[in-house]
Amino acid sequence: MRTAALTARLRGDALEAMRRSTEPGRELDILVIGGGVTGAGIALDAVTRGLSTAVIEAQDWASGTSSRSSKLVHGGLRYLQMLDFHLVREALTERDLLMSRIAPHLVKPVSFLYPLENRVVERAYVGAGVALYDTLATVSGSKRAMPIHRHLTRKGMERQFPDLRHDAAIGAVQYWDATVDDARLVSTLIRTAVSYGAHATSRTELVQMQTTTGGAITGAEIVDLETGEHIDVRARHVINATGVWTEQTETLAGTDGGLRVLASKGIHIVVPRSRIAGTSGLILQTEKSVLFIIPWSRYWVIGTTDTPWEQELVHPVANSADIDYLIAHANTVLSRPISREDVIGTWAGLRPLLQPGTKEGTSSAKVSREHTVASPTPGLTVIAGGKLTTYRVMAKDAVDFAIGSRATTLPSITARIPLVGAEGLEALQRQARSIAKRYGWDRFRMDHLLHRYGSLLSELLDLVDADPSLAKPLAHAPAYLRVEAVYAASHEGALHLDDVLMHRTRLNYEQVDKGVGALEEIADLVAPVLGWGVEQRAAEIAAYRERAAAEEAAALEPDDATAERVRLNAPDLVPLVPVGGLEEDEPPRATPGRKPGAEADSPASPGPVGT
Repeated sequence: MRTAALTARLRGDALEAMRRSTEPGRELDILVIGGGVTGAGIALDAVTRGLSTAVIEAQDWASGTSSRSSKLVHGGLRYLQMLDFHLVREALTERDLLMSRIAPHLVKPVSFLYPLENRVVERAYVGAGVALYDTLATVSGSKRAMPIHRHLTRKGMERQFPDLRHDAAIGAVQYWDATVDDARLVSTLIRTAVSYGAHATSRTELVQMQTTTGGAITGAEIVDLETGEHIDVRARHVINATGVWTEQTETLAGTDGGLRVLASKGIHIVVPRSRIAGTSGLILQTEKSVLFIIPWSRYWVIGTTDTPWEQELVHPVANSADIDYLIAHANTVLSRPISREDVIGTWAGLRPLLQPGTKEGTSSAKVSREHTVASPTPGLTVIAGGKLTTYRVMAKDAVDFAIGSRATTLPSITARIPLVGAEGLEALQRQARSIAKRYGWDRFRMDHLLHRYGSLLSELLDLVDADPSLAKPLAHAPAYLRVEAVYAASHEGALHLDDVLMHRTRLNYEQVDKGVGALEEIADLVAPVLGWGVEQRAAEIAAYRERAAAEEAAALEPDDATAERVRLNAPDLVPLVPVGGLEEDEPPRATPGRKPGAEADSPASPGPVGT
């Protein structure tokens, strides 16, 4: 398979294919709305079945929920408490597939300690649950991707996590799950789909569905936000995978049917790895949810919260109360308490919580306790719910539902499709020592590069061979090489500095200054690739500086409403197009006051969609 680079030219070709879809014989089979993990997975599933496929995203790939998760690929221990064995087995199967076949470069094992307070009863109860967790992971008969759990005494627990407070537990159960850079998983899915022939364009927004007089969906009107051009697209099936935007997208179809989705905010904080002594993660039960302390690269990620979100949907932020909540709960078990001064970054994401039932007149298939696929009108398929780990199953179910009986002769094959970067990974790993010696990189640098790019590292080496200065670290962000900034623009579809610092790297929340110190150097590296002049370069830098300052200020505010007002003081460099009757200065909003399972007094005004 030829690995496609997400270049400006390829983006232009994708837009041209969508323009020409209105010509006789050029209609698309599938148009996917939404470039998060579900939409990206759907695009890959559809195109590998032989269906002509396009996927659009109103912002950058993975700009919403799919870049703001807990970075975990896991089975979900909490579902065992609900006796939902099928769901746990499904998630564990997907976890192991990702680790062993689909994306072994991106998905890596991580161990967790479940601290125990009771020497007999709790150890027996938790131990039995984790043993069942391990058993469900092996039911498929494939080789185990993870070690078996084990019981630790207090001394064994303290060796694994020295900063666990001595009186916090009498021992622990150690078990294994996996971590992933969620944004890179999505961009890798998109590159894989494009490599198989899918058409993919970010910064492309849905503004209206096209319908027949009978209400069937025949395509969409989209706008290229980079140029302002409106394009009509014809497609036999449109699949709505817009997460928290699900209901707004449904409204653009001119139907009151479909799925109900609520937005719930979850935040995470980032603390330097050196601040907490430990080699395993922790999982803790709180009065509201589960709290994870996750070892991740050079940091600890601590999260998450679960609170209603009633503000605009594009820019959720962590407020001061959210951050204090996580710090306080982490400190209940840490012998050296952390403080606000230790927090170097935060992120906030919106979970699309699927509500019970469907709207009147909707054909649906409750294919999972976690997600549902529905059709509010012919030609439109909607999928909502689910989680990062089971994106592939969601994608399969959505395409199966959309194409109906054709799914029998065109079944999903994505369980056997490695993502780009996975093929040839073992060979690159064996060459790691010689590569490191040739370019002057240490083992940690090689681990970093192989984890992020897998066998695609050879493409970065080609860039370095052409310009040896790219082998050097960024002066003010030395965790990343200069070539990584160039590669983000030349191969990974980054169109703006935001894209590089938010989703191709993690500088926005990995550094205290949110990567601002590296802006000038990164801009100098990507400007020639993206064709920026002096004015565009200056505008990109100014926009990111404003964003970083607004996010920093918002984190000091006491509640969501005031934090969001502060965040919105920084305008978007590429604003979304208001659709569905919104005024130019009115941000799209979630429906205020909606309770789970309850009807709103009136439908939410549709805002920019495709995220």
